[in-house]
Parts: sequence; structure tokens; C-alpha cells
Amino acid sequence: MEHIQPGSAQLPSATAARQPRTGFNLMRTLKARPELLLIPGLFVLLVLIWEAIIHYFEVPIYIMPAPSNIALALVNVSFLDNALYTLGEAMSGFLLAAVCGLVIGGLIAQFPLAEKTLYPYLIAIQTTPKVAVAPLFIMWFGFGMTSKVIIAATISFFPILVNVISGLRSTDPARLELMRSLRASRWQIFTMVRLPGALPMIFAGLNIAIIFSILGAIVGEFLGSRKGLGNAIMQMNVNLDTAGVFATLFVLSAIGVCLHLLMSFLQRKALFWADSSRLPTV
Repeated sequence: MEHIQPGSAQLPSATAARQPRTGFNLMRTLKARPELLLIPGLFVLLVLIWEAIIHYFEVPIYIMPAPSNIALALVNVSFLDNALYTLGEAMSGFLLAAVCGLVIGGLIAQFPLAEKTLYPYLIAIQTTPKVAVAPLFIMWFGFGMTSKVIIAATISFFPILVNVISGLRSTDPARLELMRSLRASRWQIFTMVRLPGALPMIFAGLNIAIIFSILGAIVGEFLGSRKGLGNAIMQMNVNLDTAGVFATLFVLSAIGVCLHLLMSFLQRKALFWADSSRLPTV
């Protein structure tokens, strides 16, 4: 009879105990966040319905392409160069708008005289339709990237400015009184109290502006450009390549979603001390 030491057969090995229960963890994640399953599921359902309607009614491809035609256009057409060109225009305009919005918004929120002097001009600039003045930028700065950067910056500037001013002015008055009682300077109050408290609103403005920058770049490319996704859409319209237009729109949507997720990630990292459920969302 084989001799077995007490407890040697009953106790599981440490390696087996440490093995992750992948299936259980996945089910628990999906139960806690059902949107992870619902979002792609809804997308697949809409694509299937779209495909079925196109084939059932035999809609011509130049009027409305099926998702399968759009997928073929995505595979057969290279969008990388145009996408990178448009993204470069949009990001340059966004950074320019962010710097100007933060500086001017900080001055307006800190100094009432600056608000009384600058705000009427800013309102006049904002109420002017950007599409109406975009041809002027094309005439002044040419068909290159510079004109598109300025158009993108102009469109994305005001959301940043408004949120900077609102955020800096929403500081708790009790905290300001406490800092003043401690004889803190204006700069110390700004960096220690006003700016940290305004960051949620500032990031909300940045999240809106980064999407607007894509819109500005596309508008500029519509008016005159040699490269970019906007130029590609114009050429495909001339050639009645509707599937290519939809494929380009899909690429633009993917860029917008990625930029939104990137900004949300940066917001969570910068505002690690804040309750994520109470942060402004776009």
C-alpha cells in the first residue's frame, strides 16, 4: 500500500491557486460594464440592417453604398498620408488655440480691466461665421498647411476660452478668503487654488476643441488644398465615388474618437484626485 503523507494530496499546489480565472473575470467585467458588449453589438446590428436594406431595395452604389463596398474602399484606398496631413493641421491648430485660450482666459478671469477691454472683440470674432472668413485665410496664407492651421485654431479657440474663464471664476470663495488671510500673492492663489479647481472645466473645453480642430482642418481643405482628407472627399465627389466618401468619413470618425479618448485619458491622469463620476463629459 502506497504511503501518503498527511495533507500532501488534499492541498492544491500554489501554482494552481494562482492561476487566473479568465472566464470568470471576463463575465464579471461585462456584468459591471455592459456597454463594452452593447457598443460593438449595436454597431454590428446597424451594419447588418444597412447591408440588408441596400441589397433588398437594390440601391445604386453611387447613391448609397453598402457597408461591404465601404469596407472594400477602406482596403483598396490608402488614407494614411491624407489622414496624417489632416491630423497635423488639426493638432497644430488645436495647440495654438489651447495656448491662446489659456493665456487670454487667465488674463480675463484675473483682471477685470482685461475682460472689459478684450471681451467685446472676442465676442465679435466668435459671432463671425468661420466658414465665411475661411476663404480670406486661404487668400492670405495660401493653399498650404498654414491657412488650415489658422482656420482650425479659430474654430477651436472659443470653447477653450469660455471654459477657462468659467472654471477660474467658479472657485470656492471660502478658499480664496483663506488664501488671502494667509497673505498669499495673486500668483499663489492662481496656481494653488484657482487653476486646480478650474481644471475639470478646462479639460471639458479642450475635449470639445480637439474635435472642432478636425472640423476646421476639413473646412479649410474643402476651400483649397492639395492634400488631406477634405481634399480626398472633394475628389471622390467629383468622381461619384460615394463608397470612398463614406470610407473617408469613417476614417475621420475614427480619428475623432481616438482624440476624444486620448483627451479623456489625459484628463483622468491630470485629475487623479477628482471623482471621475463628477467630471464634465462631452
